[in-house]
Amino acid sequence: MHDPANAEQRKRAASRGGKSKPNRELADVKRLIGGLIAGVLKGTTNRGDAAVCGQLLNTKIRCCGLELRVREVDELEARLEELESLLTRQGEGSGRVY
Repeated sequence: MHDPANAEQRKRAASRGGKSKPNRELADVKRLIGGLIAGVLKGTTNRGDAAVCGQLLNTKIRCCGLELRVREVDELEARLEELESLLTRQGEGSGRVY
């Protein structure tokens, strides 16, 4: 378990950590897909190459989604630890431990 003394630091780091990265990556993926579509329609991009690139871009999108879910879990864990710490401190003051 993480040290409760570092919960606030983890929370701040998690809230800053790479929030714009998935958005930037998804914008890049959309741009690349648009270019592939245009190339296939113009006949300048091989359909097979475009299909493989589409599969790889789909993999990248799934990775971005996974990265986002991991970050959300980390943030929730930090918030939960903060709440547990707060409840423990309140319980110590009242003689009850939660």
